Amino acid sequence: MSEQSFEQIYQQYFEPVYRYALSLTLDEHQAEEITQEAFFKALKSINSYRSESSIKTWLCTIAKNTYLSEQRKKKAESLEDLTERVDESAGPEEQAITHTESIYLHRLLHDLPEPYKEVFSLRVFAQLSFRDIGSLFGKSENWACVVFHRARTKLQNKEDVR
Repeated sequence: MSEQSFEQIYQQYFEPVYRYALSLTLDEHQAEEITQEAFFKALKSINSYRSESSIKTWLCTIAKNTYLSEQRKKKAESLEDLTERVDESAGPEEQAITHTESIYLHRLLHDLPEPYKEVFSLRVFAQLSFRDIGSLFGKSENWACVVFHRARTKLQNKEDVR
């Protein structure tokens, strides 16, 4: 793959990968670092890319693994520090969602069990297709669709309690 075509991939997929990283980190600076690291790793290993999954799915997987590696390194971080980071987060995830709604959504997502949290984040923030999400989990497109709708229902039920 040429440097020029990788630049096109970067231009096309930076925003969805960044939004996905932001949904994981709840921190703009950390999300930007993870996104940059994911693209750097992708460039180094572009020859290992297999076309069974979309490039966006592959990049989001690299971003997720980068995030998880960083989390393992930061395991000693106290719960208080984590709470402060969540409270200070500001996200441009969706243009239609205001800053306050974004924080509230992330707080709701924080309490959502897996795989609901990740499937919802992949669909909403990274804008992956149900087929790509299913592929990431080794499941079907239908499974991803059902899990997403269940996650949305769980979030709506939590909001009704508010």
